[in-house]
Amino acid sequence: MSGAHDRNKALIAPLRATMYDFDLDGLRGVLREICAPDVVFNLAFPFETIAGVDAYMDAVYAPLIYAIPDLERRDHIVMAGPTPEGDDWVGCGGYYAGTFTAPWLDIPPTGHIVHMRFHEFYRIREGRIVETQGLWDIPEVMMQAGAWSMVPSLGREWHVPGPATCDGLVPGPYDSAAGQATCQHIIDMLTHLKKHPSQGGPELMEMERLWHPKMMWYGPSGIGSGRGIAGFRNWHQIPFLNAMPDRGQYVDEIVYHFFGDRNYAAVTGWPDMYQTITHGGWLGLPPTNKRIAMRSLDFWRLENGLIRENWVMVDLLHMYDQIEVDVLGRMREFNKARVGFDAETGRAI
Repeated sequence: MSGAHDRNKALIAPLRATMYDFDLDGLRGVLREICAPDVVFNLAFPFETIAGVDAYMDAVYAPLIYAIPDLERRDHIVMAGPTPEGDDWVGCGGYYAGTFTAPWLDIPPTGHIVHMRFHEFYRIREGRIVETQGLWDIPEVMMQAGAWSMVPSLGREWHVPGPATCDGLVPGPYDSAAGQATCQHIIDMLTHLKKHPSQGGPELMEMERLWHPKMMWYGPSGIGSGRGIAGFRNWHQIPFLNAMPDRGQYVDEIVYHFFGDRNYAAVTGWPDMYQTITHGGWLGLPPTNKRIAMRSLDFWRLENGLIRENWVMVDLLHMYDQIEVDVLGRMREFNKARVGFDAETGRAI
């Protein structure tokens, strides 16, 4: 079975290569070749679930290429492996980049280079992609355009880097024992993480035993990044848990998909969290008392048996939509005074 994961990485290699130079017709042809006829694409809000290659291309990549004609894709993580449920996945992390020359999702163009982080996961069966789960950091584009319409991030907003060791394009042959060991470390870490606050104080998380003291936690735009356990807790975890103390209490309603590849591990799920905003403070939000579904697609890198880097993507626009906050609509209101936007609708013209 180990050879299957090397083949799955090879399966998506033409997709990655075509996206490096981004020829739309070529990309459509590659997707038709490597995807099952009934493939389903699950994407971040506002795209959501799209069935079929042609619908996906027309709704997603055609508008993006129009806005960023010289678009290219750069992967800094490509890994693969099996999940306990018996599925085979390939996980890719990186960013799209190019010159932002026309509006996209009504985000105003800058005329400058723009970058947008992505985490994309591909479920493969019998040599074809049958499902994708992908989060794009759309808020990151809004921020670069000066059009972010929510509160400032607590963490550091920056161009999130790839692995410090430059080994994220994990080579073959697939090492089953190493991948399973890395994956188990992450599962153990999350098991301890969920003990707080429902079972007691932060010491129950045993973070010093599981995380490197110089860990880097790369959060999504809108939350930002933090360094070390203190940075992770101060700029993300403490406000997150203060607002939603029922974190981790609905595990029977979700399905995690964990897989490992050498010293990398990943998790995907759609969604992979349920929790309730019962207190204020997180992202400046008041207590809405609404239970929300959250999509988070993550990568981890272990170094000397400890988590040194963690790349996290959360579909924040989807979260805001569930509590009836129209982030993109509010952004359009900000843009009414910009040249090239309709003053009544805030939409690009």
